[in-house]
Amino acid sequence: MKPIAASKRQRLSQVIRLAKIGAMSEKSPFSFVPHHVSPEDPGSAPLCFAFRKREMLVTEAGLLPPVDVIDEHGIDAVRRQYLGALNGVHCYSLELEAELKAPEGLAFRDLRMLFGSLDANLHAVAGRAVQIVEWDRTHQFCGECGEKMVLASLDRSRSCPSCATPMYPRLAPAMICAVERGNEILLGRSPHFPAGIYSVLAGFVEPGESAEEAVIREVYEETRIVCDNVQYYSSQAWPFPNSLMLGFTAQYVSGNVDTEADELEDADWFAVDDLPTTFPGNISISQWLLNDFIERKRGG
Repeated sequence: MKPIAASKRQRLSQVIRLAKIGAMSEKSPFSFVPHHVSPEDPGSAPLCFAFRKREMLVTEAGLLPPVDVIDEHGIDAVRRQYLGALNGVHCYSLELEAELKAPEGLAFRDLRMLFGSLDANLHAVAGRAVQIVEWDRTHQFCGECGEKMVLASLDRSRSCPSCATPMYPRLAPAMICAVERGNEILLGRSPHFPAGIYSVLAGFVEPGESAEEAVIREVYEETRIVCDNVQYYSSQAWPFPNSLMLGFTAQYVSGNVDTEADELEDADWFAVDDLPTTFPGNISISQWLLNDFIERKRGG
């Protein structure tokens, strides 16, 4: 499967931007350098992140198949998008036919199932890829006038040739927070969680509010607990489907836990030495927050 090369009629500005990304790749402190314009020569072995809907094509061991293996099976893409370069290797996302069956020796897997098998840097690029594939697939036509959209040349967007409406990849900011009360932490259980699992509280940021305001509102809406002293902790790209998780800690102010009218199945305060079953490992920001709480409270 040969990735689409950039047009030979590239505008001068595109050529300049490609020169810049090449320079960035040599001195950048980041392993991945994003870009939207494919080089004319991507090399003989670019990395291809191929998706059937939201499932990625991998080997049976959960690894990324080389591009020549994809080619050997005659798999073709509905659409392809250039992502950038990972450690100097060019990367592409591929949208496959929705009904495509996995060839022998390969399989389709949800990205959540690949945390343990896929290298962390590859998994991060795969998370970017699935969002770009879905954005490209769902923005073929203008949502305002219905005209066929065209890819922009200067950034990652599609534009309408009729009404000039731009469409960028969607990103939904969400908050996730460890609310503390002394040596206790507020944990909740969604009905969608595996049996017995609890986690810190999370929710989406609404239009017109800050992330800190979203923390206070979501915690109150879900548990009727009032919190304050909201402090930023860290963030994590979360492509399920297209979120940016913003992590915080906060302190209890008042209230008693009440989940009767909300989306949580259960919630309660748990002492650091008497925690319920939580998600295993240390791959998500919910686990980072919980582990940070445990280390601080037990260490003190």
